[in-house]
Amino acid sequence: MPAASNGSNIDRRDFIGSRWGTASGALVAEIASVLVQARPERLDAAARAIAALSGVQIYGRDPKGKLVVVIEGADVGAIGTTLNRISRMPDVLTAALVFHGTDLVDVTRSRESGNEPGRNGSP
Repeated sequence: MPAASNGSNIDRRDFIGSRWGTASGALVAEIASVLVQARPERLDAAARAIAALSGVQIYGRDPKGKLVVVIEGADVGAIGTTLNRISRMPDVLTAALVFHGTDLVDVTRSRESGNEPGRNGSP
């Protein structure tokens, strides 16, 4: 059976790696939300280790050992690598991906407004 075509020529690897549909002047921004369960008595140490990672912010915390962590990365691989690093930390019991999204950032417009990606807390 011939494959259906919508007139676009998207490489399968680019599609899987979220490198599709990027116009010139645009970058792909990946964001993921992760629920981390840590040992309650070691929550502070786990939180410090997680917060020290690049592109990571802790948005919520529960004294019973739960952390809500947001990861920002340039591609899916960066998100996966960071998630794996968190899950292998000694004080972390589990790290579960709750949400993952891909967005395009218009670099040209961001530069004109002075909010380049990665600057001033912007993606």
